[in-house]
Amino acid sequence: MMSQKVAVVTGSSSGLGYETSLVLARIGFDTYATMRNIEGGGAKQIADIAKNENLPLEIIQLNVDNDNSVSDAINRIVSEKNSIDIVVNNAGYDLMGALEETSMDEIKAQFETNSFGALRVMQAVIPTMRKQGGVIVNTTSLGGRISFPLNSAYHATKFALEGLSESIRYELEPFGIKIIVIEPGGVGSNFLKNLKMATKTSDPLNAPYRSLENRISEYFKQWLQNAIHPSEVAKVILQAVTSDNPDFRYVVGKDAAMALESRRNMSDKEFHDSMKKQINL
Repeated sequence: MMSQKVAVVTGSSSGLGYETSLVLARIGFDTYATMRNIEGGGAKQIADIAKNENLPLEIIQLNVDNDNSVSDAINRIVSEKNSIDIVVNNAGYDLMGALEETSMDEIKAQFETNSFGALRVMQAVIPTMRKQGGVIVNTTSLGGRISFPLNSAYHATKFALEGLSESIRYELEPFGIKIIVIEPGGVGSNFLKNLKMATKTSDPLNAPYRSLENRISEYFKQWLQNAIHPSEVAKVILQAVTSDNPDFRYVVGKDAAMALESRRNMSDKEFHDSMKKQINL
């Protein structure tokens, strides 16, 4: 059993964050399962499991979109434990819609959570980790490496987090801080339930992207039939954070591995044409 290690996981009310908080607590990490809403069903469920299994897990409120919420939560954890060893940036959601039909407010909100939210948490924990070392895990996605139609804002946030992660590796390595990127493919979780659709339309009667929307919807339905359980991704995160010499990137799921292998072996045009064929465009 590990002891005295402190882990912080964002977006822990469901899905990957929920499973990651539990798997870390079960091996002995003092785990802070953070979430925007600590009164919801996910909070109660994870609290009941922690109580029944006598796990070192505490639920605290942390809204990654809010500067004060992030700083208050991290300051509280440091005050209580005098340490933060692991951070898993997981909070996020998917915004779907054609770029033309997505408002700037919707795009900004997507970046606020998926990119700036992770950045806020990192800026808050780095001063503590710089003194002791640690591990920062950024959950991006297969969508941080390749793109699908009608997901431009989401992909932009994930590509941004990938680039940021690569850059800060150089900055933080001298202080013993490891950066890890987790790139899952299709995951069967509440992610799609939390999916948001763009609400701005250029011409509701004409709906120029309706045919594409229908094809993408059908493609994702078939794709998610083979989605892995979020606990499988949580196991990979556990493997990564407990490794003495972790990889920088962890691709999770056969679909993600196959897609990235195809991307490596194809020209831009070949891959573009292959994606169009898969989606039936």
